Amino acid sequence: MEIVLYYAPTTCALVTYVTLTEAEADFEARPINLGKGQHMSPEFLTVNPKHKVPVLVVDGKILTENVAMQLWITRQFPAAQLLPSDPWEEVKAISLMSWCASGIHPHLSRTHNPRGFCDRDDTEENVRALAKEFIFENFEVAEKMLSGRDFFFDHFTAADAHFFWCFRRSQQFGHDVSKFLNCCQHFERMQQRDSFKKVLAFEKEVMDGFANAA
Repeated sequence: MEIVLYYAPTTCALVTYVTLTEAEADFEARPINLGKGQHMSPEFLTVNPKHKVPVLVVDGKILTENVAMQLWITRQFPAAQLLPSDPWEEVKAISLMSWCASGIHPHLSRTHNPRGFCDRDDTEENVRALAKEFIFENFEVAEKMLSGRDFFFDHFTAADAHFFWCFRRSQQFGHDVSKFLNCCQHFERMQQRDSFKKVLAFEKEVMDGFANAA
């Protein structure tokens, strides 16, 4: 089986990289330089006309959207236990990942590119402030979910990887998240896993390569 992951540094492609690594899958990560507009190139648009990463290509078949990718990886590599085995807990984990993708991620996008959502003069800071409020409202929910727990469920799942990315991206945008103690502890705990060490090392390698090629 040939598995290719189209990946860009700092993006939510981190989630799929982590879960593929946790599953001990043999895959190729193909870096996409968003800063150079490679996601808008004709070549990439034939892979994903939505011009987004991650994209998973399995034996030539294309799959987009993180939640769908996690479901495929879980089914293809059941021994990795990337979702809970109990059916009810499994759908709760899918719900949590969907929340990360649709409830948190869009507000992170508004923080990163406010003019992409409102291009009227003097609105950027207001858009960022409102986005931060929504992000922190969601982190309050996660804070309660992680109370007294190492993971969102009884063991590490893809949901932990997805939330890690959201929490990390918020910090990269300069948000002070220190009041979310349980989330911070979860964030530190995730960084100790070999899969996260691997993806963060790969991210640095890719970013250094992009910088040297500039």
